[in-house]
Amino acid sequence: MFATISSKYQVVIPKPVRERLNLKPKQKLTVIEKDRMLILIPQISLDDLRGIAAGAKTDDYREKKERS
Repeated sequence: MFATISSKYQVVIPKPVRERLNLKPKQKLTVIEKDRMLILIPQISLDDLRGIAAGAKTDDYREKKERS
């Protein structure tokens, strides 16, 4: 897939990518530039993150001083 930078420096994210990532209008993206690449990371609201660790085991962790 390709995208073109407009004269206003705007880029359209291709529809298949928008649908696969469930991107919405006005959703914020974090832009990272690394090694001549642009990385776009969708920002997720705290409400969407709530409950993602439900059921995670918390009784098998060691204290930091015990990790050596």
